Amino acid sequence: MKSQLLFSAFALVATSTLVSFNTEKTPSPKMPPPYTKAQIEKGNYLVGIMGCRDCHSPKAMTPQGPAPDMARDLSGHPAAMPLGKIDKGSLNDWVLFNMMNTAAVGPWGASFSANLTPDATGIGNWTEEQFIIALTEGKSKGIRTARPLLPPMPWPNYIGMKKEDLVAMFAYLKSIKPVDNLVPHPITPDKL
Repeated sequence: MKSQLLFSAFALVATSTLVSFNTEKTPSPKMPPPYTKAQIEKGNYLVGIMGCRDCHSPKAMTPQGPAPDMARDLSGHPAAMPLGKIDKGSLNDWVLFNMMNTAAVGPWGASFSANLTPDATGIGNWTEEQFIIALTEGKSKGIRTARPLLPPMPWPNYIGMKKEDLVAMFAYLKSIKPVDNLVPHPITPDKL
């Protein structure tokens, strides 16, 4: 009995050793890119004409005024930028925007434009379905049980968009440079 147990243990170790020396690699199947060049180009076009950079890109001051800072393109409200002092009395009659147009304050409190880059602090971990839910159902991070997207995000304008257009936008956003920028959480009116 002891010799059978010893033989079995030896056979197991020998087999494991031989398997570990196998250097032949199984070729990995060539996966096609998930999106076509045409989809990415269409997405770039749609993101441009729909004005996504107006709120989702920090601005650089130029002689002609603020312009999207392309080094931080579509990265949302800068994490290190404080909101600034707010005259709460103005919120009865006005909606206020910061100078970069990445933060807005109104009766809902303060909201900050999201990071749309493929970084983990942006939409890097999002699925196509989450993106579509966010834009057509107005749900934060595209999660149906999450809070609603806050003003000034015009998500109701996108309810009737064709799925192919939404997919093209997502394809483009997944193709751009990732920017590490963890956008602040919204601030409720009582915390302003």
